[in-house]
Amino acid sequence: MGKKKPKHVRADFRKNRTPRPRDSDLTRKFQADNAAQDEALQSERVSGKGELTRKRTVRGVEVDSDQTGFDVLLDRDQSCQCGRVLSVHGLTSTVAGDDGQQYVCATRRLLKTLSTDQRHAVAAGDVVWFRIASQQEGIIERIEPRHGILSRASRGRQQIIVANVDQLIIVSSAAEPYLKPNLIDRFIVTAEKGGIRPLICINKIDLVDPANLQPLVGVYSQMGYEVLFTCAHSGFGVDRLRRRLGGRQSVISGQSGVGKSSLLNAIEPGLHLRVREVSAETQKGKHTTTTARVLPLAAGGYVVDTPGLRQFQLWDVIPEEVAGFYRDIRPLVSRCRFPDCTHTHEEDCAVKNAVADGWIDARRYESYCQLREGDL
Repeated sequence: MGKKKPKHVRADFRKNRTPRPRDSDLTRKFQADNAAQDEALQSERVSGKGELTRKRTVRGVEVDSDQTGFDVLLDRDQSCQCGRVLSVHGLTSTVAGDDGQQYVCATRRLLKTLSTDQRHAVAAGDVVWFRIASQQEGIIERIEPRHGILSRASRGRQQIIVANVDQLIIVSSAAEPYLKPNLIDRFIVTAEKGGIRPLICINKIDLVDPANLQPLVGVYSQMGYEVLFTCAHSGFGVDRLRRRLGGRQSVISGQSGVGKSSLLNAIEPGLHLRVREVSAETQKGKHTTTTARVLPLAAGGYVVDTPGLRQFQLWDVIPEEVAGFYRDIRPLVSRCRFPDCTHTHEEDCAVKNAVADGWIDARRYESYCQLREGDL
């Protein structure tokens, strides 16, 4: 994106960040001081110029909100330094500056109060401009436009897990906890929407017979998705995964307990990431990784270790878009009898006929129906 000259623009702000339109303690003020009656607000303006407005004039340039999440790119001071967010911890972020040092940075209040659908303004992997406040502290002044975003819906808002990646390693386990193909499909849909290359990694392959997974692997392989078998404890498949990560900006994600941190410890010795055993009673993983962290790799590039997810609800995907993100269903959409076919109950549906004839995997079709009719 070419450099645009900063100018004054009107920006939307969050509703809960505006001041109260009317004082709520007028009675107490009057009882404390009779003179307060003369100064009390007798009327209230409701025009766009009063205290009820949520717009402010800020210095910056208008941008596409799909890239940044904001409608305006705030101006930065010439003294600011560029860096990448390594991790976010509550109100502070760890940023690696161009000078090779790490800074603990707060976020500029103006940036946090801009109106957006995001739960948090800053995410791991963001390229930011920050102002150095002390030797190891700073303030994030603005966030550069993002690409390759991995996010999910959380409480009606967008939770950005990581930004600026080009590869998603979808880690699942063959057992303990059991394999969830429908969760893999959700990650693939998110990767297709965000323009990220998905790679499926099935860990703990030593706990099952690999031949039992060949039908599932074959379905994904026919669609062009690469599938790797790994075992973090024995080292099986670790070298192949290491080669896929080298020189790229990757994020590794999956449900809790599948062995994401164990795989990273095997790929990059010296990380010493915390790991825990899967619960024997529930066969569910325990949350060990609590925040997304950007980890540089010796082979070049970096990988982002993310917390385990027990549910993954898609963000900004409407039911009519789902078929376009399924590679096996997408080519048949135009062959249906009705142009607005949902591929669930209509007659002369090319997708349903392909499922009946065995051209589309029945499990994948059930995953599509569940995602379209259930969650969205």
